[in-house]
Amino acid sequence: MKLQLTDISIVVIYLVSMLLIGMYFRKKARKNKESYLMAGKKLPWYLLGLSDAADMFDISGTMWMVSLCFVYGFKSIWIPWLWPVFNQVFNMMFLAKWLRRSNADTGAEWLATRFGFKGKGVTASHNITVVFALIGCLGFLAYGFVGLGKFIEIFVPWNVVQPYIPFHVGADYVAHFYGIVFTLFAMFYSILGGMNSIVIGDLIKYLIMTVGCIAVGYIAMTHLHGQKLNVPKGWNHPFFGLDLNLDWKNILPAAVKKIKDDQFGLFSIFFMMMLFKGVFASLAGPAPNYDMQKVLSTRSPKEASKMTGFVSIILLPIRYTMVIGLTVLALLYYNQLDLSAPGGGTDFERILPGAINNFLPVGILGIVLTGLLGAFMGTFSGTLNAAQAYIVNDIYLKYINPKATNRKIITMNYSVGILVATVGIVLGFFAKDVNSILQWIVGALYGGYIASNMFKWYWWRFNARGFYWGMMAGIIAALVFPFIFSGLPLYNWPLLFLISIIGCIAGTYSAPPTDIEVLKKFYKQVRPWGFWKPVHELVVADDPSFVANKRFKLDMFNVVLGIIAQLCLTILPLYVVLWMKLPLLITVLILAVIIIILKKTWWNKLEN
Repeated sequence: MKLQLTDISIVVIYLVSMLLIGMYFRKKARKNKESYLMAGKKLPWYLLGLSDAADMFDISGTMWMVSLCFVYGFKSIWIPWLWPVFNQVFNMMFLAKWLRRSNADTGAEWLATRFGFKGKGVTASHNITVVFALIGCLGFLAYGFVGLGKFIEIFVPWNVVQPYIPFHVGADYVAHFYGIVFTLFAMFYSILGGMNSIVIGDLIKYLIMTVGCIAVGYIAMTHLHGQKLNVPKGWNHPFFGLDLNLDWKNILPAAVKKIKDDQFGLFSIFFMMMLFKGVFASLAGPAPNYDMQKVLSTRSPKEASKMTGFVSIILLPIRYTMVIGLTVLALLYYNQLDLSAPGGGTDFERILPGAINNFLPVGILGIVLTGLLGAFMGTFSGTLNAAQAYIVNDIYLKYINPKATNRKIITMNYSVGILVATVGIVLGFFAKDVNSILQWIVGALYGGYIASNMFKWYWWRFNARGFYWGMMAGIIAALVFPFIFSGLPLYNWPLLFLISIIGCIAGTYSAPPTDIEVLKKFYKQVRPWGFWKPVHELVVADDPSFVANKRFKLDMFNVVLGIIAQLCLTILPLYVVLWMKLPLLITVLILAVIIIILKKTWWNKLEN
C-alpha cells in the first residue's frame, strides 16, 4: 500500500467535511419539500452547472474513459457519444429552457404541463415515468458502486484490512465491501442536507479534482519528455475509416481482445449507430435523473440554458487532462501495472487506480484520490436525490399522503434515501463490471425512453396514452432484449426504438387528443417548435399578438457548432499533454471562432 499519512489525512479531512456540510444544511433543508429537493430554486446557474459537471465526473466513468483512451487513443473521444454526451448541447441551445418553463419539481410532475392532470392516460404516463426514473437511478447507483469498489481495492489491499474485519469476505466481494463503506458516507450527507449540501459538496470536490487533474497532466508531460509512446499507427489522431486499424497485435495482444470484446472493430458502423441514436436521444431532452433535477432547480429558463452550456466548458478539459495523463503514464510503464482480473485475463478498468497508485507523489496522490472519492460521492448523492424526488413527490405525496406535514415529508425523504441506497448496493452485487452496466443503461434502457419523450415536444396530437404505451413498450423491450440478443445493446437499439414508436402511435390513436386548453397553455408557456399548427391557430385566435417559435434552423445551426466546440474541448488537453503544437493551434482557433459566433447566435438571444 503506497498511501502515506499525508494522503490518508487529506482523504479523512474531506470525508469529515462532507459529514459536517450535511449537518450544517440539515436545518435549511428541513424548511419544506422544495428546499430539500431543489434548494428552493435559489442557487445561481454557475453553481448548479458546476455541480452537474461534478456529478458527471464520476469514478466509474473516468475508469472507463481511461481504459478506452489507452486502447483506442484519440479515437476514444467519440465513444462517449453512447450516452450521448452531446445531449448537453441540445439542452443548452433550446431544451433546458423549454423544460424549466414548466416550473415543475420532477420530470413526472412536468408531464402535467403537457398532458393535464386528469384521466387514466395521464395517471399511467405519470406512473411509467416514475418507474423509468427509478430503474435508471438504481442502475446508476449500482454502476457507481461497482466502480468505486474496484478503485479502492487497488489502494487498500485486502490483506492489510482483513485482520481487522470480524467476518469473512470472499475475494470476489472485496470491491463490494469497500463500495459499501464509502457509500454510507455519501448517503449520510446527501440525505441529511438535501440539494444544498450536494451542490456545496460538489463545489469542494470540483476544486480538488481540478488541482488533481492539472497535477496528473503535468506529471505525465514531465515523464513523457524525451520518450516515445509505444502505440499503434493512428492511435494519436481522432480520424477513422471503416475499421479502427489499430494494430496492437505485436505490442499488446490483450488490447486486441478488448477491441473484439467491446465490438468496436467496425468503428464506422458503430459510430453511425451512436450518431443515429444520439440525435434522437438528445431531441428527447434530459432523462429523469440528477441532470434534469439540476435544470428544474435553476432560477429561470434563461439560467437553465446557461447552466447546461457551462457543464461542458468546466467538465471536459479538466476531466480529459486526467484521462490522457493517466493513459500516458500507463503506456510508459505498463509492465509495472497489475491489470489482472480476479477471474483471469486483463482488466483495463484497473489502469486508472493502478497508474495513480504507482506514479503520483505523496500529497498529489491524496488530492487525486480524494477528488475521485468525491466524484463517486457527488454522482451517488445527485442520483439519490433524484430518486428521492420521484418517490416522495410523485408517489407518496400524490397517492399515499397528499396532506402530509412538512415533518412527515422530511422523515419520508430520509427513509426513502436509505432504502434506495440499499437497493442500489444490492444491485451492485449482481453487476459484472462498469462497462456492462453502462452499455445496458445507455444502449437498452434509455433506448426505450427516447420515442415517447421526443414526440411529447414536437407533435401536438401525441397524448398521455401514447406516452404510456411508448414508454411501456420500450422499457419491457429493454428488460427482455438482454435475454434474447447477445452482443452490444447499441446494435439492437433500432428494433427497440421501432417497438417504442409503434407503442407511441398505437396508444395515441387509441384515445382522444389531449384537452385543447391544456395544449394551448403548454404551447404558449413552453413555446416549442415542431408540428403544432392546429394549436398555434387556436392560440393566435385568442391572442393575435402571439408569435410562434421560428428558431428551428438557428437552434440546429447552434447545435452543430456546439458539438464541434464540445469535441474541441475534449481533445484540447490531449494535444496539450502530448504537446502536439500544430493540432493544438488549429483546435484553439476553431474553438475561438465558434465562441464568437455562438455569442451572437445563442448567448445574446437567450430569453426566459
